Amino acid sequence: MEGSALGRVYADGEVVVRQGEPGDCMYNLQDGQLEVLSAFEGRPEVRIGVLEPGALFGEMAIFEHEVRSATIRALGQARVLTIDKRTFMRRVQEDPSLAFNLVRMMSRRIRQLTTQAGERRISGERRDGERRCGTDRRNASR
Repeated sequence: MEGSALGRVYADGEVVVRQGEPGDCMYNLQDGQLEVLSAFEGRPEVRIGVLEPGALFGEMAIFEHEVRSATIRALGQARVLTIDKRTFMRRVQEDPSLAFNLVRMMSRRIRQLTTQAGERRISGERRDGERRCGTDRRNASR
């Protein structure tokens, strides 16, 4: 899925995919940058990452019939190639290493998310411990 002059150009701030919408294709960022945004439980969107040229995204739509898990928006002008399931499957038959590379990329993302979740949990436990200690100190001084 190499870069080429194909693809659609998105203007700064233009949404490529929106969280919660159905998806049936994946994408390859050929040029520019995209931000990955996610909103949880009615809270405002939070930037969870920035994609650089060569990044694949939206791949879950190729494997699952689920809605998009994040919003992807252009940071400046960006060129993005759309890859539908049929094209992806044909390319994998031509070159099985594409499937291996996609699984490797997904594995890296899972590892990063696991690390981030662990760091947040530890940070939350520290805050909870500090609150308990602060509460205990106030009660001890009475």
